[in-house]
Amino acid sequence: DLDQAVNGLMGAAYGSAGERCMAQSVAVAVGEIGDHLVNKLTKKVEALKIGPGMDKTSEMGPLVTKEHLEKVKGYVDLGVKEGAKLVVDGRNLKLQGYENGYYIGGCLFDHVKKDMRIYKEEIFGPVLSVVRAKNFEEATQLVNDHEFGNGTSIYTRDGDVGRTFASKIKIGMVGINIPIPVPVAFHSFGGWKRSLFGDQHMHGMEGVRFYTKLKTITSRWPSGIRSNPEFIMPT
Repeated sequence: DLDQAVNGLMGAAYGSAGERCMAQSVAVAVGEIGDHLVNKLTKKVEALKIGPGMDKTSEMGPLVTKEHLEKVKGYVDLGVKEGAKLVVDGRNLKLQGYENGYYIGGCLFDHVKKDMRIYKEEIFGPVLSVVRAKNFEEATQLVNDHEFGNGTSIYTRDGDVGRTFASKIKIGMVGINIPIPVPVAFHSFGGWKRSLFGDQHMHGMEGVRFYTKLKTITSRWPSGIRSNPEFIMPT
């Protein structure tokens, strides 16, 4: 369902102005769906209602600081320089009455390549990059080859494709027809590869183990103890 995928991407990429660790900043378009996906995304991104966070009608607010605004704009500049196609450019957004605010419109790149910095690095802003893949295998390999592995999602109506993706993908948190694959609290939260610090995740039993100090006590009491030595593993 392409409309479902587009709506999911809009919320995951531009919600919280892209300033969250689970923001989906890259969309991999598989096969011939790329042009249709970008066309639908373009209309949605251009129609984003941007305004102050206290305005309940706002769909996206400002960035956190002036410095971060300049950093995000710098990444958009870099993407253009690297050769990606900037389909929607939000760099020059100005809001009446908020001219000094840290606002940027939603930005959308197409034909992003895996060697570009806007693909390899986390922008942490309202910038979505679309990468084209010929088939499912190439798309899966793109994800698995990336040095980070926090979260990923797939949109499909094919149950076999969904199960294969979940099984083969080397990512800590996986969503199937879910835009942001954050599990409920009694499951672990955390990625793989360079998206994991230490050797344990948060939440669930992993969280219990993290906050638990293991103590092993071995004891015997005088009553009933045999006097002769035993040369076996005690059980």
